[in-house]
Amino acid sequence: MPAKVKKIPVRKCTGCQEMKNKKELLRVLRTPEGEILLDTTGRKNGRGAYLCPSPICLEKAMRSKGLERSLKVRIPEYTYESLKKEIEAFEER
Repeated sequence: MPAKVKKIPVRKCTGCQEMKNKKELLRVLRTPEGEILLDTTGRKNGRGAYLCPSPICLEKAMRSKGLERSLKVRIPEYTYESLKKEIEAFEER
């Protein structure tokens, strides 16, 4: 009898459109209150979209409005700026 193969969850980056392991990506979250933030745990309640942990993918998602489509809400410029700062801080770790 063959051994069970564990499935690895895969998600698509809204910036570069590449399928990657869920653990390699950052989750951007729209909370039920309408707040947009970075979910580092991946377990908070709300609608999520995934991004590679690079400012380049965030830039692509901004230009293509991929995050706005995935989260089904218009995202203001200041929110993108705070996401960019959070991603840069996450990259330095």
